[in-house]
Amino acid sequence: MARVAAVCVSKEKGTVKQPVPEIQLKKRHGIVGDAHAGDWHRQVSLLGNESVDKMRKTLPNIPVGAFAENILTEGIDLPHLPIGTKLRVGETLLEITQIGKECHAACAIRKQVGDCVMPREGVFAIVLEEGTVRGGDAIEIV
Repeated sequence: MARVAAVCVSKEKGTVKQPVPEIQLKKRHGIVGDAHAGDWHRQVSLLGNESVDKMRKTLPNIPVGAFAENILTEGIDLPHLPIGTKLRVGETLLEITQIGKECHAACAIRKQVGDCVMPREGVFAIVLEEGTVRGGDAIEIV
């Protein structure tokens, strides 16, 4: 079963996201209190723990949130979901709008290791139904 491993936010753009107990998602906004929230197509970022594990082979102590992920997942192959896929995540309903992204600047991980998984394996979504998401919540493809 797919599940949420952790949830993270950052107060300012360009900073590492910090793990929190829960996040509140709002329609046409994204995550309350996150610097990347807004009425655009990348309201929520998701990354699989499996993707982070690839990087942990080189840099074992990568903290949760280091790739600017809002929702760290387990047990779901995010980068192979087509755009438009709907995910029930905790109380919310998300729609995948983008797979991967072009890095606007080299992140700290890329500078240390020479690679980063977020541009290839991270996905972005918009909020269709509001609610709370916590670590341990189920994720299902709708």
